[in-house]
Amino acid sequence: MLSVEDLRTPLIGPVSFTLKAGECIAISGPSGAGKSLLLRAIADLDENNGTLLLDRSSRDTLPAPEWRRRVAYVPAESGWWADTVEAHFLSAPDPAELLASVGLADALDWEISRLSTGERQRLALVRALQLKPDVLLLDEPTSALDPPSVQCVEQLLLARLDAGCALLLVTHDADQPRRLGAKLHHMKEGRLFDTNSPQASP
Repeated sequence: MLSVEDLRTPLIGPVSFTLKAGECIAISGPSGAGKSLLLRAIADLDENNGTLLLDRSSRDTLPAPEWRRRVAYVPAESGWWADTVEAHFLSAPDPAELLASVGLADALDWEISRLSTGERQRLALVRALQLKPDVLLLDEPTSALDPPSVQCVEQLLLARLDAGCALLLVTHDADQPRRLGAKLHHMKEGRLFDTNSPQASP
């Protein structure tokens, strides 16, 4: 379980919520509301304060690489630092099955420069899943995908949920939360609202 209590940055918060194993929370809201900043703060990529626990282990007690392996963040536009796709993946565990599940079975041999935006999105997701995280922080992971590719990615995410992975998902697709069985939250002006309550999270 991921527990977030009184999380604050210069532009968002306070935000508090819990995310259980196998659970998905979907966050909607206008551009500039702070959705991406919230994910980055949870991943500890930007200045922030608050109490974050993963299975009762405080983020403050874990080395940053360990936290970011267990709480994996996939931004809307991921970084690529080498010329080939293969250079961005671990040799083990073998990513072949994950790549095939999103329609990119042969992608390890490709050049980064030839990738479409949608291919980069799917590869970034697989790259994060290869780490076998406890929690996935996903920022619009299907925004550049065609319907068949969206379906492939959502089937993969549903399988991860069934395996106990937790998802915190930012999406502008109004139907995606329903397809993933997600709880709905809305972000406005840096505050997170449970859609079942008129009050912001404490």
